[in-house]
Amino acid sequence: MLALRRINRTLLYALLIFLAGLYLLPIYVVAITSLKTNAAISLSQMWDLPSHLSFASIASAWAQLGPNFGNSFMLAIPATIFSSLLGSLNGYALSKWRFKGANVVFFFILFGLFIPYQSVLIPLLRVLEAMGLYNTIAGLILVHTVYGIPITTLIFRNFYTSIPDDIIESAKIDGTGYWGIYRYMILPLSISGFVVSGIWQFTQVWNNFLFAVAVTNPPNQPVTVALVNIAGSQTVQWNVQMASALLASLPTLVVYILLSKYFVRGLLAGSVKG
Repeated sequence: MLALRRINRTLLYALLIFLAGLYLLPIYVVAITSLKTNAAISLSQMWDLPSHLSFASIASAWAQLGPNFGNSFMLAIPATIFSSLLGSLNGYALSKWRFKGANVVFFFILFGLFIPYQSVLIPLLRVLEAMGLYNTIAGLILVHTVYGIPITTLIFRNFYTSIPDDIIESAKIDGTGYWGIYRYMILPLSISGFVVSGIWQFTQVWNNFLFAVAVTNPPNQPVTVALVNIAGSQTVQWNVQMASALLASLPTLVVYILLSKYFVRGLLAGSVKG
């Protein structure tokens, strides 16, 4: 019986390693292509390691993407913070301060998850233009903050269900009010929730292309738009293109590597109440 379990576990690990290898194949191609010269790139040698390492493509990609990286950070960090904080406040109110119609309010907030970006693009641009926020990073921050509220509210509402209601009731008896409970009790317990919300929102905002290309023009465009603009109309320098894609993906990759264990822990929080 024990031998059978070991065999099953070995087969499972072998399958997982195989699937992980398939998943990482595109990353392998991107990485080795970015280290080749443009003359050494061909379909027949796509899988071959570079015979001579060349970092010229990475330098060229950074020269073109560098200014837009700053725009993306100026966009992604505030939008992530604001949407996560608003989602936390919504989740707190909807899970711990139950009021008449709370489920209806929650339903309409979640409804925002199912509204396609394309359906609101034209009125969105008109509103931003009327507010004087068109072609600004501040306008993009506002858009991503509002669009992030539904998912962050869902994350925090589920997360706060794991916090016993007895704690809230005890605080009320002691005379602590709505904001006092949130500041001194709920907020210190919300680190895992903010990690999950932060990783999710940062990734979504950083990788978004549609809002970025519609709302902003050079030089205010984020890195995702600049990445598309690198491709030439006549010829494509594949090494520079791959190096640009690699550089553009590094921030989200670093965030996941550093915070992955907290991300999984935060996802599981609230799944079991008690």
